[in-house]
Amino acid sequence: MSWGTDLWDQFENLEKHTQWGIDFVDKYTKFVKERCEIEINYAKQIRNLSKKYQPKKNSREEEEHKYSSCRAFLATLNELNDYAGQHEVIAENLTSQIVGDLARYTQELKQERKSHFHDGRRAQQHIENSWKQLEACKRRFERDCKEADRAQQYFEKMDNDINVTKADVEKARQQAQLRHQMAADSKADYTACLQKFNQEQNEHYYTLIPHIFQGIQDMEERRILRLGESMKTFAEVDRQVIPIVGKCLDEITKAAESIEPKSDSQLVIEAYKSGFEPPGDVEFEDYSQAMKRTVSESSLSNSKGEGKPEKSSGKGKGKLWPFIKKNKGSGPEDFSHLPPEQRRKKLQQKIDDFTKEIQKELDQRDALTKMRDVYIKNPQMGDPSSVDPQLADISQRIEKLRFEAQKFEGWLAEVEGRMPTRSDPPRRQSGLYDGQNSTPVSNSCAQDRESPDGSYTEDPSSEAQLKVPVPDFDDEFDDEEPLPTIGTCKALYPFEGQNEGTIAVAEGEVLYVIEEDKGDGWTRVRRNEEEEGYVPSSYVEVCLDKDAKGSMTYI
Repeated sequence: MSWGTDLWDQFENLEKHTQWGIDFVDKYTKFVKERCEIEINYAKQIRNLSKKYQPKKNSREEEEHKYSSCRAFLATLNELNDYAGQHEVIAENLTSQIVGDLARYTQELKQERKSHFHDGRRAQQHIENSWKQLEACKRRFERDCKEADRAQQYFEKMDNDINVTKADVEKARQQAQLRHQMAADSKADYTACLQKFNQEQNEHYYTLIPHIFQGIQDMEERRILRLGESMKTFAEVDRQVIPIVGKCLDEITKAAESIEPKSDSQLVIEAYKSGFEPPGDVEFEDYSQAMKRTVSESSLSNSKGEGKPEKSSGKGKGKLWPFIKKNKGSGPEDFSHLPPEQRRKKLQQKIDDFTKEIQKELDQRDALTKMRDVYIKNPQMGDPSSVDPQLADISQRIEKLRFEAQKFEGWLAEVEGRMPTRSDPPRRQSGLYDGQNSTPVSNSCAQDRESPDGSYTEDPSSEAQLKVPVPDFDDEFDDEEPLPTIGTCKALYPFEGQNEGTIAVAEGEVLYVIEEDKGDGWTRVRRNEEEEGYVPSSYVEVCLDKDAKGSMTYI
């Protein structure tokens, strides 16, 4: 099978076929290039997706990754980032091993094809010129033969004519002989041209064209082989990253298998455990003995208020609703706004942070000290005194950090010393005031009480540790009709009541309740007909009348 023998007369078709082959290589190169673009875009989108769901620094999402499921998701995102990197590797290898290689090969192929077909055209032009030369010799031989025949006929005619002179006959004979000689010469030239053409034609169709076409055939077969190798490389590039991709998937599977529901549940307990004990049993109140209630009412009598008919309107209550400004800050430095357990964890975390900072500063100080010692031993390397200002600054920072750490350690010791124990469960006391020997218990344990903004305090007797937000009350507070009393309350702590709409109370003072807490942390009370206002609900212990609420309620 050879193009030179089987396709000796298909020069133009071979030219078209080889051009199609080069176009096909360009087409495949373009395909691989577009595949590379797809891989790069896919890797970019995967990286963006992974980055989008990465936890933000200093955000709640970063804290959530203490849970095993969140850590598994983070590991999935990291592995997905590596997975995207493998697609970038695919694009890079395809570009270097196929796109670039085929682009260079296509240029070489075009040059080789051009050279082969240039040789073919030159050989074709040569055989055509030989053919033209042969045709010219043939026509000249034919013409000379005809001229010789006409000259011979003219001579014979002149020789037979008796009226023609002997000189004319001789002239015709000589002309006939000349023409015969020219015909003989043309015949010899034609014979030589014919032999030469046949020889060249034989060499053209059996030597030159087969050699040229064989080169074209070899070129085309190399092109096909090169294209097949590129297709094989196309698959190998993907196969090379399969182990790494598989490893990424294995790591994702491993991360998923590392999820521990029980551990996450324990972390929820550690995150939200307040440290308070559940309230004890509610004590029975014996209302068959009305003496306490009679004494309380007589000591808190309000003749004008009780003598007036009780009038109340929903509109009035709506206007007197206190709008509390929530504290949106980060809370006190000692985390006293947190429950005991959470406060202990926050304080311990701050102490650990200070410890790390101190260690960092100590390491830096040791490094500078060694540098100064080197300068002292080798003065040419530097001035030892140049290090002293830095050492002084580090020492000041260390002292400051140690002071802060000691401050937080003191708060931590205070919290750990006041943490409630399981051996002493709190008991809910229902008596409003049962005498001097009993201490009433409000919303939470006696050791840790809730302030109006939802914060907690360790010392119930210290008003300085209780944070009270400034309320914004309605301007029509003093214009409303007096509200009926719905119970009584006893102040657990002193409250100055410096803000508009509030009322100052002393510890142990008993007041009337005219509007209970609506969920905002404030209770409206009355001392007498002229004095009423709001006090923090966590500062008082409330006892509501039966006819007001249907049952006794304690706050």
